[in-house]
Amino acid sequence: MAKAASKNAKIKDTKAAADAKNWTKVIRSVRSPKTGAYTFKEAIVHKDKIKEFMAN
Repeated sequence: MAKAASKNAKIKDTKAAADAKNWTKVIRSVRSPKTGAYTFKEAIVHKDKIKEFMAN
């Protein structure tokens, strides 16, 4: 028989959970000048800084 999950175990710190929604995982493809092959650059960026990350 499985244990029942308590309501308090889901999210203890609601402020931290709300702040976590402001971050986004961004994946950008970058072409190598030597071989011409594509590589992927991943980063976790604040939602206000996404355009700056994509511009670089």
